[in-house]
Amino acid sequence: MLIADFPLFPDQASTMASKVDNLYLFLIALCGTVSVGVFLTIFYFAIKYRRRPDNEIAEDYEPPKILEVTWIVIPSILFLGIFVWASWVYFQLARVPDNSLQIYATAKQWMWKFQHPTGQREINELHVPVNRPIKITMASEDVIHSLYFPAFRTKMDVLPNRYRTMWFQATKTGRYHIFCAEYCGTLHSGMVGWVDVMEPTAYQTWLAGGSEGSLASQGEKLFQKYACNTCHTNDASGRGPVLIGVYGSSVMLSDNTIVPADDNYIRESILNPQAKIVKGFGPPSVMPTFQGQVSEDDLLKLLAFVKSLGSTRTAAPAVASPQSSTTTAAAQTTKEPKKKP
Repeated sequence: MLIADFPLFPDQASTMASKVDNLYLFLIALCGTVSVGVFLTIFYFAIKYRRRPDNEIAEDYEPPKILEVTWIVIPSILFLGIFVWASWVYFQLARVPDNSLQIYATAKQWMWKFQHPTGQREINELHVPVNRPIKITMASEDVIHSLYFPAFRTKMDVLPNRYRTMWFQATKTGRYHIFCAEYCGTLHSGMVGWVDVMEPTAYQTWLAGGSEGSLASQGEKLFQKYACNTCHTNDASGRGPVLIGVYGSSVMLSDNTIVPADDNYIRESILNPQAKIVKGFGPPSVMPTFQGQVSEDDLLKLLAFVKSLGSTRTAAPAVASPQSSTTTAAAQTTKEPKKKP
């Protein structure tokens, strides 16, 4: 495509790149056409209705109704069309495909840290396979950042104290820029990196080297290190709810409200267990806060471990996120509501 060769535009290297570009170029063409039309009309009327001896006195003039209808109806149709088109593109960018490969990102002044489910960690560089949807779960250790992949036409602000997600699917192998698109301090301009898009076989070869164990297995070790398994057991005998199958479920709280057990719920339950207490486990909760004790990297490992727990009861230990889980199958058989730590 010609636009990819134009130096003002980066490569179109994702499934969404052309869709975003088409919308952007249409808006530029529309605004440019309207602007030129307005200025030409002003210039024409300035000459035609210039002051002359035979028109010293202004005359009342009632514009035709069809003109008024035209400048109301046509812009309305254009604006509604733009809204529908832009909404369609936005929802495609916002909906993460179900078969996405999960990658975790942590922003910190002034670097990007990426962690793969298999345990590989990278700084200011990200390796991904081509033609595979990639979901990135992000958090910031300090201020607001913004993860931006120009060649993929996708960007998302990275916020402290909560998780956000974005996705892309690269369509061409190669090496592409990563930028921080939100001013984050004196070295903001140096917060850059590269994403390496690889063939699937080459990506699997890259994954095979230098792993410290999967992210979930590292999270399980942290779960045991912080003694979370003393309260979150698999047989519902502990002081906290069972965490098997909690991720993605609906949790009933002590005030009878129901919340989804998503990434931010798990995170909040670890750092501030008093914020949302599962029905039947307080208030107050006996779980201590881990605010200031668990780093962003460790939170991501614990989150990966929670996600790895299946919906069926197994012999695996319950996850480390006190106060952040629902009750398990045992609680369901007794018809008790699901519970979160």
